[in-house]
Amino acid sequence: MQGLTLFHLEDCPYCHNARRALEELGREEPRFARVPVEWVEESTCPERVRQYNYWYVPSVFLGKRKLYEAHPGESYEECREHLRAALEEALTAGPD
Repeated sequence: MQGLTLFHLEDCPYCHNARRALEELGREEPRFARVPVEWVEESTCPERVRQYNYWYVPSVFLGKRKLYEAHPGESYEECREHLRAALEEALTAGPD
């Protein structure tokens, strides 16, 4: 298993959806709750952000590989399904 890196902005409604979805998924499937997720506040870590290729938040990476990037107008359900897929991939990935 590998951990995920999730770039977000504190006041972003899509990022709030991502937090809610991850919490729900972790309650529904305890194996998802075991996946470490590092939340990186984009506005406070510009040097870190420059190392990754994305435009929108939330964006989720497994190592340097982007697994998910939100898009304008995205529904909660879309976000949740993308995060479910990212958690599944993190669980099946070998160690860093």
